[in-house]
Amino acid sequence: MTSVKPNDPRTDTEGERLVNAATRLLGRRITLCVSGSIAAYKACELARLLVKLGAKVNVALTRSATQFVGAATFSGITGNPVSIEMFEDAAVGESHITLSTQSDLLVIAPATADLLARLATGRADNLVTACALCARCPIIVAPAMHPSMWEHPATQRNIEQLRVDGRVKIVGPARGEVASGDVGLGRLEEPEIILHHVVAALSPQDLKMRHVVVSAGPTLEDMDPVRFLGNRSSGKMGFALAQCAAQRGARVTLVAGPTHLPTPPDVTRVDVRSALSMRSALWEALGSKLDGADVLIMAAAVSDFRSSEIQTEKLKRNPNTKIPQLAMNPDILAEIGAERRGSVPLLIGFAVETNSDALIASARSKLSSKHVDLVVANLAEKAFGLDENHVTLVTKAGESKLGVDSKSNLASRILDWAVASLGDAR
Repeated sequence: MTSVKPNDPRTDTEGERLVNAATRLLGRRITLCVSGSIAAYKACELARLLVKLGAKVNVALTRSATQFVGAATFSGITGNPVSIEMFEDAAVGESHITLSTQSDLLVIAPATADLLARLATGRADNLVTACALCARCPIIVAPAMHPSMWEHPATQRNIEQLRVDGRVKIVGPARGEVASGDVGLGRLEEPEIILHHVVAALSPQDLKMRHVVVSAGPTLEDMDPVRFLGNRSSGKMGFALAQCAAQRGARVTLVAGPTHLPTPPDVTRVDVRSALSMRSALWEALGSKLDGADVLIMAAAVSDFRSSEIQTEKLKRNPNTKIPQLAMNPDILAEIGAERRGSVPLLIGFAVETNSDALIASARSKLSSKHVDLVVANLAEKAFGLDENHVTLVTKAGESKLGVDSKSNLASRILDWAVASLGDAR
C-alpha cells in the first residue's frame, strides 16, 4: 500500500493515480468455500461484494451446497468456473491443492455444524475440507446452523479446538431468526460483517498496539424538549475511519454524535448528543495527560453554538416568547492541541467550507490555530450525507489533493499518512 508521507505533498495528478491504492482487495485471490446450509444464498452476496472490491474470487462448493445454490450463480458473479470435486479436471490436477496454494485467503461461509466437526478433526473428505487442510493462508470460518446445534457441547468443543489450533478465525454466528423461525445464536453473520473481517485479514496490521480515537457525526444542541440546533453531517467519514483503523489492527474508540449508522465491527462506540458531552467523552478516551491514545481524528461536525439556556417546556410561537440566546461551544480540538506536549497523540482535524476559494486558507488557519498535524479539507456539498468525498490533506509541508473517492478508500489514505507520521512520533 502506498503511503502519503507528511513531507511528501502530492499534486492532483499524483493523487489521481493513487485512487485505487487503498482498495485493499484489488487483485487479492480469495477462495470462497460454501457448505450445505440454507444460508448459502448469502454467500452469493458475499461473492458479489468481494468482486466489487477488486478481489479475484474462486468458489468451492460441497455437494450438499449445490442443493441450495447452483454453481452457475457463483460462476456468473465471479466470472470464474466453480469447483466441486477434488479431481474434476485432469488439466488442473488436484483442485484442493491448486485452490489453497494460489489463495491469499480462504473464506468458509456458511460453515455447517458438520463441516466444523470435520475441520476440527482434520478430515479431508471433500473439496472444502481438503482446501482448508492444505491452506497456508489465513482462513475465515463463518458458522451457520440452528441455535440448538450451535449450543450443543460437541459443536462448542469443535469451535474451541479450532481456536486452540490457531489456524482459523471464527466470525459469528449472529443472534436472530433462523430458517425454522426459531430465534437464537446460530444465524450466519451478514455479508458486510464477514467482508470487514476479510479486509482486516488482508490489511497491513500497521496500527496494532495503537489506540485510535475518532469522533464522528453531528452534535445536536437542545433548545427545548422538541427543538435543537444541528447540522447535516451523516457521520459516514468518521465511521469509515474507525472501521479502517480497526481493520489495520488498532484499538478504536468511536465517539459518535446522533446517527443511525451501525457500529463497525471491533470498534468501541460511545454515543453522545451535544458538543459538551462529546468533549467529556473525548477527554475520557484520551486521558487527562493525553497519554491514553496514539491518534485523535476529529471527523465530527461539532456545533459551534448552543442555546445559552435549555427550556424545560416547548417554546411557543407568540410575540411574548423570549428567544434563547446562543452561546459559543468550546473548540474541542483547539483545547486538546493547546494541552498536547510533544507529538503524541497525533492530531487530525477536518475543515468543511461552502466556499471553495476559502477552503485551503481555512484549513491552513486551523492547522496553526488548533496546533494539529493534519487538516482534511473538504466542501460541504461534496461531503455531507454522501458515500464519496473530495478532500485535500493539508500539512505544514504542503498539500495533497486526493481527488474524488469513496469515504472508505479516503479513510485508508488518511490512515496511511497517520502511520507514516507515527513512525517519527515520540
